[in-house]
Amino acid sequence: MIQIRKLDSTADDFQETLDALLAFEAETDFAIETAVTEIIAQVRARGDEAVVEYTNKFDRIPDGGAADLQAFEIGQPELDAALAALPDAQRAALQTAADRIRVFHERQKQELQGFTYTEADGTVLGQRITPLDRVGIYVPGGKAAYPSSVLMNAVPAKVAGVGEIVMVVPTPDGVKNRMVLAAAAIAGVDRVIGIGGAQAVAALAYGTETIRPVDKIVGPGNAYVAAAKRRVFGAVGIDMIAGPSEILVICDGTTDPDWVAMDLFSQAEHDELAQAILLCPDADYIARVEASIHKLLPTMPRHETITTSLTDRGALIKVRDMDEACEIANSIAAEHLEISAEEPQQWADKIRHAGAMFLGRFSSESLGDYCCGPNHVLPTSRTARFSSPLGVYDFQKRSSVIHVSEAGAQTLGKIAAELAYGEGLQAHARSAELRLKPTP
Repeated sequence: MIQIRKLDSTADDFQETLDALLAFEAETDFAIETAVTEIIAQVRARGDEAVVEYTNKFDRIPDGGAADLQAFEIGQPELDAALAALPDAQRAALQTAADRIRVFHERQKQELQGFTYTEADGTVLGQRITPLDRVGIYVPGGKAAYPSSVLMNAVPAKVAGVGEIVMVVPTPDGVKNRMVLAAAAIAGVDRVIGIGGAQAVAALAYGTETIRPVDKIVGPGNAYVAAAKRRVFGAVGIDMIAGPSEILVICDGTTDPDWVAMDLFSQAEHDELAQAILLCPDADYIARVEASIHKLLPTMPRHETITTSLTDRGALIKVRDMDEACEIANSIAAEHLEISAEEPQQWADKIRHAGAMFLGRFSSESLGDYCCGPNHVLPTSRTARFSSPLGVYDFQKRSSVIHVSEAGAQTLGKIAAELAYGEGLQAHARSAELRLKPTP
């Protein structure tokens, strides 16, 4: 029987226990770091040849493997065929999800406009927003397939106006996932290549004979992919280094306990390191949720993963009241936060840190994973304290616009020169002073 941890916020050691529960630091695996360093070095040195060699080996490509990187290219006809071959209901669900994601991110783009203003002396200052030229999207293809991740990464890039979207996805044993290819067709991905792992990240970052380097790499992956993204950062941008998935449920005790138990399962089933926590002021309700967990767990195909996750990193926490629940939620800064309550907005107003908030008992986190519209690529491991969901802004950059008038140069030049001399940078000062009119 599962032994999920039960905590009480009034206990003397509560904060210490909670901190230990939340602590997660991805251990640096020396073997992984060494392997990734070598893979990246080989891709930089040998280009296509190294990518093909590693992909044939790691993805167990049949029939002796591919001879060149072009063999891994998945063309538009194959994407269109994958879309056409889907069952009607599956194709309609994928299209509807894509449409909703697109509408949300188009609204987001409207809020990200540049600006200019003109000062009294004619100087014009402002900010210009432009899209990235080329983006790489990494889509996992090992234990499971994630067409939803294709949509969540590619659609906002397309809305932002990215010039070219290159998607890489591993094809273990040479098997291509039809829904992933169909999602790429719907999202308007420009190029799809059936490669993965650190070699795919290196190829996107530095380029090969067949792949032009991109400006930014987004999308989740395994430990090798995460290590590679860390190493190439600086040569290219990256979205984030994602940790295990998380859900935090704040409940006032009015939601069906089966619903809450299943919401906790929805993240715990991702992997053994995922975290699912309930905060509630009602001890009797917490007991009912625990009973639902025991009742429903045997019905879950991934019950072993859920059991490990809830046992090692899960918790049912009794709090003094809903206000304290919100305080604790801000400290946890969870990836997904459900506020399952009669009047969720009053509690949402108290939340400062969360990757995404799901308000009301009908807003299950699973809906946000697939089809609500807001992005499901979210900050984890308490990074919601300072970072945000993936969005249109991740595929844009901002340039300052400075057009100084002759009159403006007379005022600004004196200020700049004074500060430059103070810093000991005489060329800076003289550059400003040369534009000053001679004093009569």
